[in-house]
Amino acid sequence: MEYRDYYKILGVERSAAQDEIKRAYRKLARKYHPDVSKEDAAEERFKEVNEAYEVLKDPEKRAAYDQLGSSWNSGQDFRPPPNWDQGFEFHGGGYTEADPAAFSDFFESLFGRGGFSRGSFHGGGQRFHAQGENTHARIAIDIEDSYAGSKRQITLKHSELGPNGRPVVKERKLNITIPKGVTEGQQIRLAGQGEPGMGDGKPGDLYLEIVFNPHPRFSVEGTTVYLNLPVSPWEAALGEKVPVQTPSGTVNLTLPPNSKSGGKLRLKGRGLPAKEPGDLYVVLDIVTPPADTEQEREAYRNFRDSFRFDPRTGAS
Repeated sequence: MEYRDYYKILGVERSAAQDEIKRAYRKLARKYHPDVSKEDAAEERFKEVNEAYEVLKDPEKRAAYDQLGSSWNSGQDFRPPPNWDQGFEFHGGGYTEADPAAFSDFFESLFGRGGFSRGSFHGGGQRFHAQGENTHARIAIDIEDSYAGSKRQITLKHSELGPNGRPVVKERKLNITIPKGVTEGQQIRLAGQGEPGMGDGKPGDLYLEIVFNPHPRFSVEGTTVYLNLPVSPWEAALGEKVPVQTPSGTVNLTLPPNSKSGGKLRLKGRGLPAKEPGDLYVVLDIVTPPADTEQEREAYRNFRDSFRFDPRTGAS
């Protein structure tokens, strides 16, 4: 996937004020509009300009995009850093200037294709009342938090336009409860913690999307947990009992004799808690000890001479 430099596409500096970005967009949109433009690849350029403006016109999207830094060049191979937008609060509003189906994979990897509806306005004499917009953020938790549930304080970042027309990132802290058994992708709704309403309008809600922090040994799919377990060759061959550190505590697991690397052992109900708890699969990884001393090398020679074993037998 190629990185897109939205500032370069619009021909503005990264320090440009919002009104400067708007003027640059209007000029380029007129130049490349497919109905009137004689330029080569006008339709493709028009889509690029629309996409760039969709991000840079929005102080929240722009501030989040700026967090990626300025060291990337257009066309450079790009993958978003893990949880790059963690704790960044986005408001609703959808897409107003561009067709979301025309956005690039780069845009989708950062912001997705969805939109959220705005609050509705109601007249009330000379006052206007509007329900506040819902806001959305992504937070990363540890897998262990889902097993036990937890309480924690989070910091959310949101942006506002400063006096110079540039986004200014501000923070707020919230105390939240992580429900036991929460899964990745699930949303926690915090009523009334979204955008304040106008007049007598109620505030919107805040939706927190859950993602799991990367773990060196555990991975999760739905409520199913996978654990990579290193074992020695003799533990695997003899079927010995080994301790397994699971997110819910230690389990003494007896390996089947002659276990193979990559083999899976199921621990029923040891996955994420739920009405029907998930399972935990122990994936065996047979680790060969090094032979660093003469005594260890001699042990390997004795081991070799004790077996009639060719690992390449039957290999093509």
